[in-house]
Amino acid sequence: MGGVLLDWNPRHVYRQLIPDAEEMESFLATVTTTKWHNVQDAGGDPAEATRRLKAEFPDKAALIDAFYGRFDEMLEHPIPEMAAVVERLHKAGTPLYLLSNAPALVDAWARGPGRQRLPFLACFRDYVVSGVVTCMKPEARIYDLACRAGGFQPGDAVFIDDSLPNVEGARAVGMHGIHHRSPAETIAALRALGLPA
Repeated sequence: MGGVLLDWNPRHVYRQLIPDAEEMESFLATVTTTKWHNVQDAGGDPAEATRRLKAEFPDKAALIDAFYGRFDEMLEHPIPEMAAVVERLHKAGTPLYLLSNAPALVDAWARGPGRQRLPFLACFRDYVVSGVVTCMKPEARIYDLACRAGGFQPGDAVFIDDSLPNVEGARAVGMHGIHHRSPAETIAALRALGLPA
């Protein structure tokens, strides 16, 4: 999802809350860190994680609350060319499934308000979100769960991700893997596989 279909970025929120760019980058690097967030991607509870982080940085409590409290605002920035690819594939009858390393709250968002705000999300038949299934790309188990969700074999699937280790994980279980670096390259790779992208 993030990096391929959506420009997920905490800065969409924190630019509004911390006007000084250097101060904002420092906050993201030392308080709401990637390491802290990844725990929720793996199934951790965002509310509990927020409570613990606020106890560690009480002077930053309101800013910490905004991370998961305004998470939808970090998500709602579609990459237009890729949203159009999803719609074209869906219109042609291609079964689509979304596999994402994200906290569980993203699953609820994608099935509800996300579909209303970004209609192309409704093109996916199902979602496999790491925070719900408590395993993450590039672990083999999450790719297996995606195959089970769709009722297909790995060799029948094309997996797209902006993270090369995640693509390599998909290839290791037998999927066709596309390392997303730009919409143009990904569209070309899909067409080379005979898909109506």
